[in-house]
Amino acid sequence: MNPLAAVSDIDDSDTSIFARKESNVQTYARSFPVVFGKAQGAHLYDVDGKKYIDFLAGAGTLNYGHNNPELKKKLLEYIEADGIAHGLDMHTDAKEQFLEALDELILKPRKLDYMVQFTGPTGANAVEAAMKLARKVTGRHNIISFTNGFHGVTMGALSATGNGHHRGGAGLPLSGVTRMPFANYLGEDVDTIDVLEKMVTDPSSGVDMPAAVIFEAVQGEGGLNAASMDWIKKLAAFCKRHDILLISDDIQAGCGRTGTFFSWEPAGITPDIVTLSKSLSGYGLPFAIVLISSELDIWKPGEHNGTFRGNNHAFVTATAALKTYWKDDTFAKSVREKGEYITKRLEAIIAKAGAIELKLKGRGMMQGIECPTGEFASEVTSRCFKENLIIETAGPNDEVVKCLIPLIIDQETLEEGLDILERAFAEVVQIAGRKKHLVSVA
Repeated sequence: MNPLAAVSDIDDSDTSIFARKESNVQTYARSFPVVFGKAQGAHLYDVDGKKYIDFLAGAGTLNYGHNNPELKKKLLEYIEADGIAHGLDMHTDAKEQFLEALDELILKPRKLDYMVQFTGPTGANAVEAAMKLARKVTGRHNIISFTNGFHGVTMGALSATGNGHHRGGAGLPLSGVTRMPFANYLGEDVDTIDVLEKMVTDPSSGVDMPAAVIFEAVQGEGGLNAASMDWIKKLAAFCKRHDILLISDDIQAGCGRTGTFFSWEPAGITPDIVTLSKSLSGYGLPFAIVLISSELDIWKPGEHNGTFRGNNHAFVTATAALKTYWKDDTFAKSVREKGEYITKRLEAIIAKAGAIELKLKGRGMMQGIECPTGEFASEVTSRCFKENLIIETAGPNDEVVKCLIPLIIDQETLEEGLDILERAFAEVVQIAGRKKHLVSVA
């Protein structure tokens, strides 16, 4: 979503409490200027009752849809029984049940020996913990991250984030991280793992031997840049060869978004550390964890903590999500099938664009279309919103129209949303043929 909307873009005649009291830092409200009051499944409703199809899903937080009935039922039962809401990191039955479900349904079937760290409730806090632990384990300070990577906007996570707009808000130099080119960043003919190898092993490159490499298998905010399984395998082998820890940031791409619970599963690798958040709770409740290879769990008690680590309400809904959707491969298979359908529909949009160059991006149910300019993409999403479809943009110049569709969406609603998207693209392609600024970067 375009974060660059100026303060002057707000309607001066708006006398709402939002205009009078909410900080200028808001972004999504600028693109979707209505007041929402209700949500269910793949739909949002404004306070006047107008229904919208949701292709945003809380920026990937609502993989199982809004107010999922199975999860809601368990949460209401827990609250009605006066279950623990806040307990720091004390043991609770809700935490016990979550850990058992995670171990039995996710970790053991994948032969993953991870310890679970409960951090503060945001993905950025999980990234902070992962980077801190990697430095503690190895005794090295440098972290390798990749171009267009997005890992959060707290200071440590922001140092690993590539986006210049977000980095500009830091107010201090961002250090301790070296940026390397992501897969295909230098073109399909350049193997960026070879570049990484050369830079790290050359004693005169100026790159310090890193404690860890942090990566996203699919870069969500960075523009749906999807690494191939071969690239991911080479990255894992590089890290193992040089005794560098591999951190998977699976905060947006995980929890089934790409068709497997972890986005890197098809590569057959095992990262040393994994961060999860967003759809982990399954209900939009703040919740984040770090999965740590057991031999790396050298934290001292309380060395990384937070008042709101261990959200018990989120434990309840996360457990329900795991038991409902991950007891076998049925749900994951349905995600892969929907992903294939989305691919076909997006390819059809691209094929109809004629001389206007569009490009398919992403994987699974994390796909989109790269447009010639950010203005072109913004025009598409604006037209979608006028037809009651909520969809955002991503990428360094907000040039990618990004589909983050609830994974539980029914086929009829999926088709309806993609029909709206197709019409919006057709209209903007026609306009772009007459307006050069929509298809060329100054």
